[in-house]
Amino acid sequence: MRAVRIQEYGGPEVLRTVETEVPEPGPGQVSIDVAYTGVNFADLKARAEGYLVPSLPYVPGLEAAGRVRALGVGVTGVEVGQEVVALAGGGAYADVVVVDTARVFPLPAGVDLRTATSLAAVLPTAYALVHAVGRLQSGETILVQGAAGGVGTVAGQLARAAGAKAVLGVVSSAAKAEYALDHGYDDAFVASSPARFVDAVRAATAGRGVDLALDPVGGESLKASLASLAVFGRLVSFGNASSAEPWRVGQPELYPTGLSVSGFSILTLARTAPATLRALTAKAFAAVADGSVSLPVTAEFALEEAPEAHRLMGGRTTTGKLLLRVGKA
Repeated sequence: MRAVRIQEYGGPEVLRTVETEVPEPGPGQVSIDVAYTGVNFADLKARAEGYLVPSLPYVPGLEAAGRVRALGVGVTGVEVGQEVVALAGGGAYADVVVVDTARVFPLPAGVDLRTATSLAAVLPTAYALVHAVGRLQSGETILVQGAAGGVGTVAGQLARAAGAKAVLGVVSSAAKAEYALDHGYDDAFVASSPARFVDAVRAATAGRGVDLALDPVGGESLKASLASLAVFGRLVSFGNASSAEPWRVGQPELYPTGLSVSGFSILTLARTAPATLRALTAKAFAAVADGSVSLPVTAEFALEEAPEAHRLMGGRTTTGKLLLRVGKA
């Protein structure tokens, strides 16, 4: 079978398509004939920096949609040939991927394999950020960094469906701002620097700030998100796209106005609390079934074109979701 593999860390050119053996599922696992796999920023960090890479060589790919190929010992609840979507946690840039059964989900009603690929990582993440961790209430305001990306696109729609008073986003270009406005945002600020979007947020909220801020960037962006909060505001960190050194938030930042800071990683949740992940995913998929959210696929590449997909995403010009087309849909 084909797989896109890295032997060393570096630029997109280190992604190479190779022929390798078809993996077999172990106990509690299933193998999936992959139709599509998603391209996520975490894949770029894995390729460039070794983010969450246990060892080399390594096949990236956190999510896949396809058909169950084989069942490991003790697996129940899924059938060979069934169409599923999976949170793979690695290995999905391939014709076949092996995934723990707890991370495999039937497709929501009315959703095809191509559309489903964007659901495994992005939709439960956005749902958790807005609801389970962020606890957004009707009438509150929210600020989302990376509002035109995959998670940002869904988070804006979920916030709108939850009755947010104002849905504000931060983006890196005017084109992305326009995209965000088309997907649930009331305003989107083009941030030339973190300090400038703090001023924009304060101006948009009559000086009050926002009740909830979601930040996947880290570093100075995380500090600015914290500075954008209203009294009793909540900040959720869910990534470090900037690769900045971790910043410790302490009493001096939190005490004066009663702020709180939380974190979230769907891959960590999948390891530590798989039952919680399944319950969260079921609620998130319901938002697709009832039409509350959609996630546009804005670019699609063949599996062998993974380096081109990484170059495009790495250029920070993309919106929505990028896919790799692997097998038969």
